[in-house]
Amino acid sequence: MTTIKDIAKVAGVSVTTVSRALNGYFDVNEKTKQKILAVAKELNYSPNTLARGLVMKKSKTIGLLVSGMSKENIKDNFTFEVLCGINETASTLGYDLILFNTNTTKQREKTYTQLCRERRVDGAIVQGIRKDDPYLKEILESDIPCVLIDIPIQTDSVGYVTTDNVSGAKKAIEHLIQLGHKNIGMINGHEGAYVSEERLKGFMEKHTEYNLPVNKEWIVDGAFEEDASERVTYKLLEEYKEIDALFCASDVMALGALKACHKLGKTVPDDISIVGYDNITLASYCLPPLTTIGQEVYKIGSEAADLLIKMLEDKPTDLSRYVDTNLIIRDSTTKNYK
Repeated sequence: MTTIKDIAKVAGVSVTTVSRALNGYFDVNEKTKQKILAVAKELNYSPNTLARGLVMKKSKTIGLLVSGMSKENIKDNFTFEVLCGINETASTLGYDLILFNTNTTKQREKTYTQLCRERRVDGAIVQGIRKDDPYLKEILESDIPCVLIDIPIQTDSVGYVTTDNVSGAKKAIEHLIQLGHKNIGMINGHEGAYVSEERLKGFMEKHTEYNLPVNKEWIVDGAFEEDASERVTYKLLEEYKEIDALFCASDVMALGALKACHKLGKTVPDDISIVGYDNITLASYCLPPLTTIGQEVYKIGSEAADLLIKMLEDKPTDLSRYVDTNLIIRDSTTKNYK
């Protein structure tokens, strides 16, 4: 295996000069640098990235930390799309990516900082974490650069990427109101999610804008899970038969709501309209195909990676980024003629 000593010998320069030329230092004469690079190419030199990382105190690796990833949320391709966006952007910018999962048990064993140090990541992107998760406090106190997905908190070393969830929810409710629906229920996620707060806020604000009353008993939590949503939707619609539309804060919960409607003998959209959120792959294949608020999930991942790497290299002043949402109309909503 070719070493920098071999390159130095052939190029007629010191090992230090070779090292500085290969690592991009600007104090090496350009002609000398080009000669060194040519010799390195001729000798098929491949750098030892681990050794370089130890010297430079940088691994050129970022981590994606996902909380609570399990087979229960396999229908939700959100994390996979985020991962793809992160991976492609990181690769383009010369960084490797590793994925690690965390849960309550692991958090008791290792702190966020220990987890990152052990895996030798320069920074981390965190997705799926609850606002009451103990790791969030550790992240905010750590000096390891981090980008949060869908948690709009910013410090000197923490940035975030999210969509305007208030605006997204408003688009959903506006669509239902324009179709003539006035008795709109909501299947929200859970109190531990910032997106639940924001989507509920959009739901409430749009009702206020149209002077429509909000029945708080029509707002229930489905925990971002299909089965949980099916249970609470069934109970909600059985008790409040006047509800003529549902806004679900995720497509996975909308799938559960569709099942509940089927069990109750309600036809979607003739008896009740349903709007989801996220535009997961299954949203266009279920029956009926789901009207939803689309998020550019791949772009969320891409923006997160780009922001984190800029934090590692350029120290940007703006550590927040927003990605657009759009209303995608399919067959689960229709005009209310009642």
